[in-house]
This record gives sequence, structure tokens and C-alpha cells, in this order.
Amino acid sequence: MIRLTRLNDDDFVLNAELIRYVEERPDTIITLTSGERVTVRESMQDVVQRTVEYHRSKFILPSPVSLESDAVALPQRHN
Repeated sequence: MIRLTRLNDDDFVLNAELIRYVEERPDTIITLTSGERVTVRESMQDVVQRTVEYHRSKFILPSPVSLESDAVALPQRHN
């Protein structure tokens, strides 16, 4: 669930798993899998960031990894 703000300043919580897509025209419009649309004060980038953070918290998306730790974790090739 992600916390968002309607245009009338009412806060609400949205199930991020129901988001089909997000548009900015100039208001941010979230279209849900049901076809319902919700207009919010947050930018498209904020909605996407909150959604990604939500999915990471559920272990659906991996946490970002630094390039240094990637280099250490990769197996060495021997030819």
C-alpha cells in the first residue's frame, strides 16, 4: 500500500498492486486494473518511486546493488 493525496488534499492509501499505469497530463492520473482512474497531487515520478519501494518491501523487486558488490559477486571465468 502507498500513501497518496487527492487533489482536494485528502490523504488515502492505494493498493500499489492494482496500478495498471500512471500518466502526467499535467495532473498525475493513476489508472487501476479495474479501469478506475485516480488523480493525485504527487508527481508521476513520486508514484513510481513509492510503488517500487512498496514492491521491494514485499521482496518482489530486488534491492539496488552497488557496482562494487556486483564485481565481487560475479564468478571469475577461466579459459
